Amino acid sequence: MYQPLKHCLAVLLTVYTAATLQAQNPEIKVDLTKEIGPMKPVWAWFGYDEPNYTYMKDGKKLLTEIAELSPVPVYVRAHSLLVSGDGVAALKWGSTNAYTEDANGNPVYNWRIVDSIFDTYVSRGMKPLAQIGFMPEALSTHPSPYRHYWKPGDPYTDIITGWAYPPKDYDKWRNLVYEWVKHSVERYGQKEVESWYWEVWNEPNGHYWKGTREEFYKLYDYAADGLKRALPTAKIGGINIAGTRSKGAQEWTNDFIKHCISGTNYATGKTGSPMDAILFHAKGSPKLVDGAVRMNMAPQLNDIQTGFNMAMSYPETKELPLIIGESDPEGCAACGMATNPENAYRNGTMYSSYTAASFARKYLLADKTKANFLGAVSWSFEFENQPWFYGFRDLATNGVDKPVLNVFRMFGMMTGARLEAESNRMYPLEEVVQSSVRGTLSDIGVLATKDTKSAAVMVWNYHDDDKPGATETAHVTIENIPVKKANLTVYMIDKENSNSYEIWKKMGSPQNPTPQQINTLEESGKLKSISTKKIKITSGKTMVPVQLERQAVALVKLDW
Repeated sequence: MYQPLKHCLAVLLTVYTAATLQAQNPEIKVDLTKEIGPMKPVWAWFGYDEPNYTYMKDGKKLLTEIAELSPVPVYVRAHSLLVSGDGVAALKWGSTNAYTEDANGNPVYNWRIVDSIFDTYVSRGMKPLAQIGFMPEALSTHPSPYRHYWKPGDPYTDIITGWAYPPKDYDKWRNLVYEWVKHSVERYGQKEVESWYWEVWNEPNGHYWKGTREEFYKLYDYAADGLKRALPTAKIGGINIAGTRSKGAQEWTNDFIKHCISGTNYATGKTGSPMDAILFHAKGSPKLVDGAVRMNMAPQLNDIQTGFNMAMSYPETKELPLIIGESDPEGCAACGMATNPENAYRNGTMYSSYTAASFARKYLLADKTKANFLGAVSWSFEFENQPWFYGFRDLATNGVDKPVLNVFRMFGMMTGARLEAESNRMYPLEEVVQSSVRGTLSDIGVLATKDTKSAAVMVWNYHDDDKPGATETAHVTIENIPVKKANLTVYMIDKENSNSYEIWKKMGSPQNPTPQQINTLEESGKLKSISTKKIKITSGKTMVPVQLERQAVALVKLDW
């Protein structure tokens, strides 16, 4: 489209929306009889670069909390599960030493560290989204240099070393995957491993792959063949592309899908390659504007819409599960706000409100495209033994939960059927996909569910700009409640509630908090209810006023 015309249309859309939303009190309506479909727990997927954090003290603690907040098994994805090294964690680095070779070039398999990672998941009822990668040193075509020592502020490309190259022997690569899957079945049982998902590599169109596109397809084919030989019923997918909305990423993804449907399999010589799921990435793009953070949800939603549309464009893939292998406000979890000030949204409520508002739109995009949306991996975990509230994209700092984790606690209480819900202040999907949330008014949106004996309504007050805004009272009306009495609980994430970061700042931002301070911080990091009471239901309806600060998230919960 001609750019000036495109700009004019964007302006007109913004003006129209501002007029439609109106500067009035937020009114939210939820009808418990208007079901859209099942409330898929697409949020119950998490991932991180550093696999060795998994079995460390704070890693285990956080994984326990994540498992406990979810009513379904949580899937976990981690990089570097086949990387060579000593198993010591570092930023954007991990290793398991699963594969080495003896003096004669014969494979030597050692599953001790991989087992300690997967044991941590499985013992908590979690499931691996097992990443087959990266290249062991003994198999890499360019093994030296291999270990990197990246730190925040260094060029991102510094992490790309010998682990990013193709294998020098594809048969050994296939057998490595075969032995790993065979061992997993022996250790955890066939039924358990059949419930996992496997995928090959990460972002092959970006820095993570130093081979050609055809070499990547060969890598995938040999890995899939090894996996299916060990367990024919195992589920594998790809391509975990970066920048899905870009022309280059679409070419990669379409070529990969066509290869899996009708291409010649490099490993077997037959037609096609196994593809049990399609995976792609989606990232937003915050920046500093006049010294303040401005978020941008539009690129992330465009990535998702593009990925959904590509999958729906082939008869062979329309029904396949779609997994957003990384779905985040931006691209580098280990880039703290000291070196990347645009990431200063991460410690406080802006991250939590963005998460609520963006996941609601992910559901709407799945409705719009009719995609089989299975999960969206939040690439956010924890960073062991790092400074307090450094501004990493993480769910907890030094064992203390950050506000964003409490949004997932809220999601965990939203079960049963997803409902139609209306808010006179919720930005239309089309506008957020095009230009995020940039109007004068904030996005006061809603996501609602109903189960057999409960209902849950999530409400947020989100804006892209990290600037003060008015506290507003949202009137939440719930209709067609099937009982005359219910328990009403309101949970809140704002500056005063469910917010360890604000408490830490009030303490003077200590980098060596006392045990008593740590206990206070841990308590303040939990999800807090601000109201619990029994109510009478008149004519099947109730109205709950909810005060929402800018960037606050609330959950109104009815139980009967």
